[in-house]
Amino acid sequence: MRSQPLQKTSLRKQVYDVLRASLNQGLLQPGAPIKLDAIAAQMGISRTPLREALLQLENEGFVTIKPRSGVVVRRLTEPDIRNLYQMIGALEAAVLLEGDGPVPLEVVQRMEEANTLMREALQRDDFDGYYAANLDLHDAFLSLTANTELRERLRLMKQRLYDFPRKRAFSKEWEENSTREHARILATLRDGNRREAARLVQEEHWSFAVQESYIREYYREELEQA
Repeated sequence: MRSQPLQKTSLRKQVYDVLRASLNQGLLQPGAPIKLDAIAAQMGISRTPLREALLQLENEGFVTIKPRSGVVVRRLTEPDIRNLYQMIGALEAAVLLEGDGPVPLEVVQRMEEANTLMREALQRDDFDGYYAANLDLHDAFLSLTANTELRERLRLMKQRLYDFPRKRAFSKEWEENSTREHARILATLRDGNRREAARLVQEEHWSFAVQESYIREYYREELEQA
């Protein structure tokens, strides 16, 4: 973490962003204690905005604040992953079932373009490109709902899964399978069948049972340490 003093404007937000970046980059490891005095000194701040940022991170599931024991980076456990998959699948399916009639063509086309970009990123081993296109594909149909709180909860849950810290290595078989699943979902949307698309999203794409072998390989290190 850089020891550059922060500006006074939106100090809690700036501290939060620094801590989240440190989690993402693996500078703060799951299971490790967070040394408040050292971080406050490095950032040139008091402990008040640091505590405020940590309370937000605890609410989002990234850290655990233990009274009289300090703050630790929360590990991602198997129950965490199961629960996140269940909730993400249910919420994304709910968005697809929210409206009447077919999903607008421009949304389907944006999803198709994103899936193509995912395949191209796989071919050149560009994980960051794959990751960004994957998020864009899902964001395309999530834009159909006006429920901003739902979209925000989904964003945070996906960050818990993928930014803890973010892996920058492929599980290529899983990534390729995801693009095939996307193609099946897109075919049902092209046919105007929201219900079948929602079923595929919830019961296959975000099913822990269906994806379990991939999940156990991808999160092997975390699950062994939990």
